[in-house]
Amino acid sequence: MAQLDISLDTELLHGLFTKDQRDDAFARLLEAILNQVLDAQSTEQLRAAPYERCAERTGQRNGYRDRDLTTRIGGLTLRIPRHRNGSFSTSMFERYQRSEQALLLSMIEMVINGVSTRKIENITEELCGKTFSKSMVSDLCKKLDPAVYAFQNRPLSGEYPFVCVDAIYIKVREEDRVKSKSLLIATGVNQEGYREIVGFYLSENESETSWDEFFTELIQRGLPSPRLVTSDNHKGLVKAIQKRFPGSSWQRCQTHFSRNLLDKTPKTLQP
Repeated sequence: MAQLDISLDTELLHGLFTKDQRDDAFARLLEAILNQVLDAQSTEQLRAAPYERCAERTGQRNGYRDRDLTTRIGGLTLRIPRHRNGSFSTSMFERYQRSEQALLLSMIEMVINGVSTRKIENITEELCGKTFSKSMVSDLCKKLDPAVYAFQNRPLSGEYPFVCVDAIYIKVREEDRVKSKSLLIATGVNQEGYREIVGFYLSENESETSWDEFFTELIQRGLPSPRLVTSDNHKGLVKAIQKRFPGSSWQRCQTHFSRNLLDKTPKTLQP
């Protein structure tokens, strides 16, 4: 890269030696330097300074766009040059982009693990000094929808001799209110002995109808009748299994069976 001539404002330099203004002054100093570096990169790529007419010029400037950058010494606002042909590029943000992407993925993972968007807003402000609003976190999570849809509707081409089905109740936000819904889950054990989520289905409740719809969807995606299906003793679930997998054996889940026994047992006798 060509040699840079950096110019600094006297008032900015004075702030470096003033205790109350020192932190902000360092941030503004770094901001001024980086903006001049970006302008120099733009000149180098266009092979011409602003308003300079020469035969070597490769394009035209097209203003700037602002970009916020969070650093250890504070937030910076950088003015990114724009070229009419869209050719401007800089490696200045490569490391920042990786860190920013890691932060965004961490926020999405927090949502998946059940942390509320409001709590995430407070956490990011405390740790990063930067606020990510609830709506922004929600918008980020919407980017997961295509991946979730593709996973939920993928073809099932392998054999699953053993399948375990169960339901969990989760909180779902619909039409500006939170309600409880049933998430039906089928876990298959493949021929190599590894477990795999073969499908899931969100329903208003756990009923024979909802299980029947779920199993029909799995069959349409290619799930063959397993040798053994394991579940709890929910009557509607058992009926749906017998209807959709008539050649499969059924076994009551021993974990659920133990819990059912404990529910009927006095606490003194539970051990």
